Parts: sequence; structure tokens; C-alpha cells
Amino acid sequence: MNTGAVIAIVVVVVLLLVALVATGLVLSRRRRISLSDSADRTPSDGTRQVDKSGGYKAGSGFSFTQGGAGTATAEPPARDVPTIERTDTDGQPGVGDDAAIPRDAPKRGLRNVPLPEPKTDETEPKTEEPEPAAPAPEATTTEIEAAPAEPEVVAPEPVIEPEPAVEPEPVAEPVPSTPVLDDIAPTAGRLGLLRGRLSRSQNALGKSVLGLLGAGDLDEDGWEEIEDTLLMADLGTAVTTAVVDRLRTELAASPVRTAEEVRALLRKVLIAEVGPDLDRAIKALPHAGKPSVLLVVGVNGTGKTTTTGKLARVLVADGRRVLLGAADTFRAAAADQLQTWAERVGAEVVRGKEGADPAAVAFDAVARGIDEGVDVVMIDTAGRLHTETGLMDELGKVKRVVEKKAVVDEVLLVLDATTGQNGLAQAKVFADVVSITGVVLTKLDGTAKGGIVFHVQRELGVPVKLVGLGEGADDLAPFEPEAFVDALLG
Repeated sequence: MNTGAVIAIVVVVVLLLVALVATGLVLSRRRRISLSDSADRTPSDGTRQVDKSGGYKAGSGFSFTQGGAGTATAEPPARDVPTIERTDTDGQPGVGDDAAIPRDAPKRGLRNVPLPEPKTDETEPKTEEPEPAAPAPEATTTEIEAAPAEPEVVAPEPVIEPEPAVEPEPVAEPVPSTPVLDDIAPTAGRLGLLRGRLSRSQNALGKSVLGLLGAGDLDEDGWEEIEDTLLMADLGTAVTTAVVDRLRTELAASPVRTAEEVRALLRKVLIAEVGPDLDRAIKALPHAGKPSVLLVVGVNGTGKTTTTGKLARVLVADGRRVLLGAADTFRAAAADQLQTWAERVGAEVVRGKEGADPAAVAFDAVARGIDEGVDVVMIDTAGRLHTETGLMDELGKVKRVVEKKAVVDEVLLVLDATTGQNGLAQAKVFADVVSITGVVLTKLDGTAKGGIVFHVQRELGVPVKLVGLGEGADDLAPFEPEAFVDALLG
């Protein structure tokens, strides 16, 4: 390739580069954003207008409405507004009272505005100008003597007679209000209410076990299922084993053929296990010239205070004179709760200050009961966990102090039937400290484990004397083995 050809190629390349650069400059100028106002936005008079709307344009006017009257547009009421003339000198429109009047508006002329006449006091007497007297023809000059002013007559002030003193009415002496006592339901037949309230336990014992026993000859799997059912009803291992062994022996000796025979057999076995020969009487009768003393103990939340109040209702209904001792000085409002129970049944209460020594309150209650000759003194103690050694020792102190004044005839342990095996562990510790003589099972209507009765009696060796059937004031019943088993079986 010769030199001329190379030069020609170089020239062509340079021209192409120049053309591309020029084209790029033109395109960049076209795409550049201009920040200056366009010429067509400048009016012909040369003044510059600034658009402050931001591009927003309203499509309709304002709509005003009265509060709570709908959305219809209402015309504003007309009012007289004084017109103040103002000359538009700054070129900007005004707002409100500062609004300028257009220059081409016709100017108003001056007019006379009448001023309001001053108001005259109507009470002020009007003075009439004297008319000029006509001259007498007989004399040229006559002196008119002024008539003497009449003296003002002062009316005498009325004499105010003193009002007669009103004697105060005699205040009637307040009549002491007689407290309204509750109507106490009869105690007989209360356990019959438990039949309907143990419906869940009936499903576990009555239906399940009876169904298995009535199915015919049982193999080992069938007997294991019966054992599981009894354990789920909280009868405990020892009671369950005893019941199953007794059922096997009875069925081997005399096979059953009908559902009635199955039910009768199971009923007989359960009644034998619940201990029908145990003494379940409440020792609440006076002896040796002193009242009977009952001590109510238990852990927190089992219903000790409520049980004390309910038992007081039963004793009052039986014609006994009851005195309650509020030895629970730690729980807030415990003494007030016991006071309410006492007022509803007509019993008396001995209480101390909050935080006082419970042994001292219990001693005072027994001493007062002896002095007043009551039939029974019931002492409500504070709830305490069986694992708290200090509080358990304090409970033992309460019993020892009371025994310096009178013998403690009954120590009732209140157990929550829904706690199961944990309730038994609590009962064993209380039995070691205060030697319990009876058990009160509360909330028995709220558990499907009615078999806790069997377990408690076997482990503690003391009878279940009372059962709580609900939250009502009369939902406390004496424990009867036959009626309880009938309620379980349904």
C-alpha cells in the first residue's frame, strides 16, 4: 500500500471522528434541562408571573356542612360587614378586612348618619319650664315672692318583729339494727347433691369399670384395663390392687350374669374399701363445762376459711352457739372474710391486728369462749406449705398454746381434691405436726378423681368427715360411704 492511500484513510477516519463529536454535542444540548423560564411564559407587558400552585388544580369548590346534619352544602348567613376603603398600592391582593377595592369601583359619597338619641332615665322626674306670667294691669312691677319649700315627710321605718325561736326537734335515738341472718338449708340429704356433681367420676368408675366387668369373662388385658381405670380415678396403687383382687375373688366364687349384679358387686367392694365402720362424727359438743375446740389447718388456697364458715352455719342450724377465732393474721382480709361468715349466721368472732401472733389470737378466742359459755370454738389458721419448717413449727405452737386453756378436740385438715398425690404429701406432714383427726375434701365437684377419698383414708389412717360440693354457702356435706359410692357409680 502506497503512502497516498494511507493518508487518505487517516483523513477519512479523522472526519468521521469530528462528525461523531459534533453530533454528540448537538444531542447533548437538546437533552439538557433548562432552568430558565421559556419565552412563551413571559407576558407581553414584561412582568414575570410566578406559579406557586405546584401544579395542583382543584376540580370543585369548598363544601361546608353543619355538624351531624349531613353533607349538603349550606349557604353562609349574610352579615353586615363594615367596608373599609383601601387603596391598592403594593400590587398584591389583600385578605379579609385588608382586601383592596378595585380602582375602577365607584367611590361612595359622603352621607349624614343620624346619631342615636341618648336614653333618658324613666325614673328621673321631668322638670317643666315655668311659663312666663302675664303682667298685672294694676302694677307695672310686681315682685314674686318665692313660696317656702314644703318640708319632706319622712316615713317611719317599719319595726321588724323578732321571729319566734324554733325549738329543735328531738333527735330520735338510733335503733340498733338487727343483722339479717341467712336461711340455712337443712343438713340432711346434702350428699345426694353429689350424684349430679360427680358426673366426670361416674364416667371413669361407673361406666368404664361396669362396662368392662359386664363384658363377660375377662382376660389379663381386661383386668389391666380395669386397673388403669381405677388408677386414673386416683384410687392409688394400694387401693387399686385391693379392689381388683377382691373383684377377682368374688367373680370366681359367684359369676355375675346381669348388669345389676355387676353393679351390686362393684358397689359392695368399693364400700368395703372406703371404710364404713370409721367414726366420722365431728367432735363439736361442749364437755366438762368447757366448749369444744376445733382447729382448721391446711395449705394455701384449699378453702380453710370458707370451710370454717360453712361448718359454722351447720352448727348454728343445729342450735349450737359458735365462736370463731381468726388466727390467720398473715393473709390480707382473712379476718374480714371470717367476720362476714359470722355475721351471716349470727356467730361471734375474736380477731387480732394484722400480723399479730396467731397463737395469742387462738388463746384469746378459747378464753372468751369459756367465759361466755359457748358450745364450740373454731379456730381458722393461716395457710402454710408443708415444706416450710418454720411455719409448721408455728402451727404446732398454736395447738400447744390453746391446750393450756382447753383440750383441742378436733383437728380438721382441709385438702383440695384436685391436687391428687401432692395433697397426700401435704397431709402426711400436717399429721406429724398437729395429729389430725379428720379430713375435709373440698372441690370434690370439680374433679374427675373422686377416688382420692379411698387413697387419703388408707394413707393417713383418718376418716374423711366432710366433703365440699361447690361454692354455695350450704355446699358442705358429711361424708357417707354408701351415698358416696352410689354417686360415683351413677
